[in-house]
Amino acid sequence: MFISSAYAQTAAPAGGDMSTVLIGLAPYLLIFVVFYFLLIRPQQQARKRHMEMVANLKKGDVIVTTGGLIGKVKSVAEDELRVELAPNVDVRVVRGTIAEVRSKTEPAPANDSKPS
Repeated sequence: MFISSAYAQTAAPAGGDMSTVLIGLAPYLLIFVVFYFLLIRPQQQARKRHMEMVANLKKGDVIVTTGGLIGKVKSVAEDELRVELAPNVDVRVVRGTIAEVRSKTEPAPANDSKPS
């Protein structure tokens, strides 16, 4: 009375249709494309901007570290900076810990004209 008859179904062809495979992969491809444009690409662009900012640091720039310290760059070395946090208080900071450049120093004007 509560048990219905079960009938065996024939098996699907072993090869499968190519369009069926593509339709099955479409959601995964769509998810990857959305992740790329919403997460991966913006992160790569932000990293590139940060690397350019850190590479262009020079003496006199006012910076903020990732720890929140604000200071003025006194000297620039290969992978670290000497930053003045207060008068007579200098610290060494690794370049990668710079979060933001508050104010850039203007490049010195070229002295092309020689006094006579």
